[in-house]
Amino acid sequence: MVRIRVLVVDDHRIFAESLAAALAAEPDVDVSAAGSGPAALRCLDRAVAEGRRFDVLLIDADLGAASLQGMRAPTAVPDSAAQDGLVDGISLVAGVRSAQPAVRTVVLAERDDPRRAALALQAGASGWVAKDCSLSRLLTVIRGVLREETHLPPALLTGVLRELTAARKHRTESERLVESLTPREREVLRCMVAGLGRKAVAERLFLSPHTVRTHMQNVLGKLGVHSTLAAVALARRAGVGPVDLEAAS
Repeated sequence: MVRIRVLVVDDHRIFAESLAAALAAEPDVDVSAAGSGPAALRCLDRAVAEGRRFDVLLIDADLGAASLQGMRAPTAVPDSAAQDGLVDGISLVAGVRSAQPAVRTVVLAERDDPRRAALALQAGASGWVAKDCSLSRLLTVIRGVLREETHLPPALLTGVLRELTAARKHRTESERLVESLTPREREVLRCMVAGLGRKAVAERLFLSPHTVRTHMQNVLGKLGVHSTLAAVALARRAGVGPVDLEAAS
């Protein structure tokens, strides 16, 4: 019998232990529990070191922000989530996706929320399930995501599709604006994404501060924004990464 290794990640101890006990009663399920993001990542690392791995993580959507302090791979957190202060289970989904792409993640939620469900899918989750769903439903989702299926409550589908469509439209517009920049302006924008100031950009690109100032003004104008912060946010939506600072050192 092929056994499914499940890790429950929830800082509500009673819920986590109850769910783990219910799943452990299934003949083909091995289950463990972790009460925080760092604990979950340690479990994943330990499993790999021992020559085994988890198949599915069940992650509380409202995992406490304090539990995620010190979590590795913070750059994997979606920009939209970071901008909105959603440092929670969705961030852990992104971290797991970055660290161990083969592991499937399912978010357990107290309430339906199309926007956060869409963020979870963008972060790499394979499902969004109500915490009060039946055990049989949860097992169906667990087995389904291992077959590369994506599971959402039917009531959320329309809202999630609307959110994903809006996000894609926003990204497409951002990409169009970035494409309007000249190659030199894109270099300057990547420096801005890396957090470099005007003087640092001038030194890196061998330009005068005055020339850099002109390029930065042109970038803001073409992107239709009024601040460096807004330009960086738009650049990230368009998939523009920071310039490689190590390459210049």
